[in-house]
Amino acid sequence: MRITQVESIILLEQFHIVKVHTDEGLIGIGEISPMKAAVTHAIVEHALAPLLVGEDPGDIERLWRRMYTKPYKLGPMGAQLEAIAGIDIALWDLLGKAANLPVYALTGGKYRTGMKVYASSMSRSMSPQEEAERAVSFQEQGYHGYKIHSSTPWMHDDGFDQTIDTVAAVRAAVGDDFPILVDVNNAYYEHTAIRIARELEAYGVWHFEEPLAAHDYAAYARLADAVDIPIAAGEQEYTSWQFRDLITQGRVDILQPDVIKCGGITEFRKIAVLADVHTKPITVHNTQQTIGTSAHAHLWVSTPSCVYPQEYNIEHNPVLDDVPIWTNPLVPVDGVITPWDLPGLGVELDEDAVARLRSN
Repeated sequence: MRITQVESIILLEQFHIVKVHTDEGLIGIGEISPMKAAVTHAIVEHALAPLLVGEDPGDIERLWRRMYTKPYKLGPMGAQLEAIAGIDIALWDLLGKAANLPVYALTGGKYRTGMKVYASSMSRSMSPQEEAERAVSFQEQGYHGYKIHSSTPWMHDDGFDQTIDTVAAVRAAVGDDFPILVDVNNAYYEHTAIRIARELEAYGVWHFEEPLAAHDYAAYARLADAVDIPIAAGEQEYTSWQFRDLITQGRVDILQPDVIKCGGITEFRKIAVLADVHTKPITVHNTQQTIGTSAHAHLWVSTPSCVYPQEYNIEHNPVLDDVPIWTNPLVPVDGVITPWDLPGLGVELDEDAVARLRSN
């Protein structure tokens, strides 16, 4: 079997999926983080696709290295790794289809049966009381926790911030036993992060996510040493080498790789080995409810270090809620997502919907 085409597809000018076509008619499907689809589209089409056409799609490790090293002047972090991630996920989907096995069977088999998820509220426009009412609604649906995004990203102590007020309202509404998670997207300087962390500890917050600038591993280490609340980070790390440094230099408590950003399933598995070696748990960063969620589900059920409930974006998604792009979406049932026992990722695209939403 040989790769005949790597097709880059943008939906609604934002969402980015990839298809890897072969001469035997099998097609693998992947997703790229939708941070800047026009940029990753250009990387797929002009930098990566020419490296893959004519190659054996089963040589995933070799192809990953080829995509990483040949165009290295383009990154290699950020957009290049995100583009690699989408293609790599598609290659694993293709491998599963060729073997007639679900991806989780290729990544170690089932360590657990389903992926517990927490509700991730991405809104920054809700009052503390509105957020509390929303948290109760997802608690009643069986979700295994609720995460708020409560401040201006990268605000450097100078922006909108209602973290403590929102946590107080949510805790009063959901009771003492329901996990609350807080993501402030690199909002604070170190001294402020320490103060906020100690206040969050009093409310029993489960994890404190990205309180500091992503690149300041020394400050993360000092923060982790100063407080008891688990510190989580990793959505802005793209390779196992970066996660090595996040673990050994940043000393965070919880790792947060995102399969559609960190180089795909191939690199995620290496990050998971690092997590095991250093006895660190993984709680994935997952904001995309379609192909990315399916890839995470296969990894979660087959990866021992994915022990805690994983992120699930509860916001409206036009390619899931308005014009669904797949015919068999994975959605939480009582707070659990179970990957399909179908070949590959189990994603069955609605090609008519894809054509309607396609921007390129």
